[in-house]
Amino acid sequence: MRRLVHACATLACVASLAACAPTELRNPLATWVPSPNHGPRRPSLIVIHHTEQDSVRESLDTLRTRNAGGPVSAHYLIGDDGHIWQLVADDRRAWHAGGGSWGDITDVNSASIGIELDNDGREPFSDAQVDSLLRLLADLTTRWRIRPERVIGHGDMAPGRKVDPSALFPWHRLAQAGFGLWPDTLDVAVPADFDPWRALHRIGYGLDDREATVRAFHRHFRGSEGAALDETDLRILHALTRVR
Repeated sequence: MRRLVHACATLACVASLAACAPTELRNPLATWVPSPNHGPRRPSLIVIHHTEQDSVRESLDTLRTRNAGGPVSAHYLIGDDGHIWQLVADDRRAWHAGGGSWGDITDVNSASIGIELDNDGREPFSDAQVDSLLRLLADLTTRWRIRPERVIGHGDMAPGRKVDPSALFPWHRLAQAGFGLWPDTLDVAVPADFDPWRALHRIGYGLDDREATVRAFHRHFRGSEGAALDETDLRILHALTRVR
């Protein structure tokens, strides 16, 4: 009898908790008239980072707790050996981007998927890691219908504040697989009235700090840290905007 009473009490408690747990976030100020025409928030951008830490274990801990700036997370972490971890569901907002913008997107966290690469920022990215990244990008861009060219670096959307992934990141290899922006050819003459700043803005770069923007552009497209535009830069920018 005691066991029966205990079991009944337990079932009553579970039922009570279930009744109190709403299946939908319903506003008590409104009458609930559900529509089937909805879906999860859909990301439209992918942002690549490097961890700037010494190990996957350290990064997994940081991405589930906080860094010096507060709580931090990313959707994915890829180890140097190519292993992929997922920390946040694709349709949820992770805290990986911080302040910055890309084109007309000013709240990058709400519109993007963040991918962290286990790399201290001073060493090349391993083939296994890049291979896994390419597989993940193929999956994400297909499932979420993200345009393949909308794969950028953290430093691209936050020039002056972030530099990841470093100048050692193989953007050209990603472009060969169809991801990210890359010039198809530099053989076309640049018009005399070509405006490089307008081209940078058209690509997606912010122009609040033009020197920082040029450095970010150089890291991405030339693997360098220069702060002044030259003739090669104009050819790259012309090629990038000519095909868009």
